[in-house]
Amino acid sequence: MQEIVLEVWGDFACFSAPFNKVERLTSPFPTPSAAKGILSAIYMKPAEFYYQINRIEVLNPIRYISFKRNEVKCKVSGSKPIYTDDERTQRQTVALKDVRYRIAASIIPREAYVGKEKQLYEQALRRIRSGKCFHQPALGLREFAAYFEESDRQRKPINESLDAGLMVYDVFSPYDYVVHKKAEPQLSLYHAVMKEGVIQVPPYESPEVLKGGRIC
Repeated sequence: MQEIVLEVWGDFACFSAPFNKVERLTSPFPTPSAAKGILSAIYMKPAEFYYQINRIEVLNPIRYISFKRNEVKCKVSGSKPIYTDDERTQRQTVALKDVRYRIAASIIPREAYVGKEKQLYEQALRRIRSGKCFHQPALGLREFAAYFEESDRQRKPINESLDAGLMVYDVFSPYDYVVHKKAEPQLSLYHAVMKEGVIQVPPYESPEVLKGGRIC
């Protein structure tokens, strides 16, 4: 299967589960959903294809950092403004620092796509090589910017293994490409294991991916 291999890096990263709405506690490495979000920020046509993450490689040592961040407690409702001085609160964040990852993904065309699969790969690679993106990719949180380039595959993954237990696989089904505000979130999980710096990601159809959970 053809792949796009991308390296992403940044000063900080925080891959917290969607049900951790107060304190931010990061996973030790990116979730498939976070990796897919980075690729989608660079190139995405939801009606034509979706990304299948094949593996994630950790290239820098896993190091944590803890700090507090100012956040707003409520959401904007209609045209009513929010006064941040009244709604601001401090929340604890446990994040990762000085991160670098290699993401390998395949483009899966949808049944309605009538073009050639090769064209999708060529367009994605052109955008990656020229540094173009629809919006700045992020490493978990929007303020943690992700920088990217096509991987030359010369860096080796870290020599470390870790069983991270059940981790978020995705929040939406890859078969559902309607606007997320209209789609019903369906949380899926998988058993994330890093072997010598490499996390193998099963396809969504695999029985290894636990599907059907709803986010309250």
